[in-house]
Amino acid sequence: MIGCIKTRLRRFLGDETGSAVLPFALWTPLIVGIALSTIEVGALTIRTTQLERSLDETVRTIRLNTDVAYTHEQLKTMICEGTSLLVGCEDTLRLEMVSLDMRDWVDPASRPDCVDTTFQQVTPQRAFSQGIAHEMMLLRACYMYTAFSPASYLANALPSDDQGYTAIIATAAFVHEPSSGGF
Repeated sequence: MIGCIKTRLRRFLGDETGSAVLPFALWTPLIVGIALSTIEVGALTIRTTQLERSLDETVRTIRLNTDVAYTHEQLKTMICEGTSLLVGCEDTLRLEMVSLDMRDWVDPASRPDCVDTTFQQVTPQRAFSQGIAHEMMLLRACYMYTAFSPASYLANALPSDDQGYTAIIATAAFVHEPSSGGF
């Protein structure tokens, strides 16, 4: 009886059929997770680059058109028109523009206001100041987006709100040039 059990146990342990299934089952989730994270990093990089480029172009327009006082909505529209991949930009972009006093420095808030996607209600701006000639201004844009693949390792590692939106923040500083009244 014991000999029969030993023989069957040796045959079972020596059998190599199906031996490729175990490594495949163990490695597949890791490889798929890495592939999804790679796609997520690419999408995040493209979104960040587009937001930063559009913000820089908008700031350049502000600096060149010294006689124009742009409103919050005009700047938001200019930034959103300068991007092609920021889905729902008008709804999930929030701007903050504050004056920076170089002589009496006060740190701006460390984190800009972002759109609250939980309620999708309009909340007042923390700060949006037009500024005057020779004044240093800080313009921050916060764009909220949903992850390309919520199952990826990167999407799970990024901070997000209750609705699953993640923030991309772009910052630009500029000096209001005086109007070009007559050289």
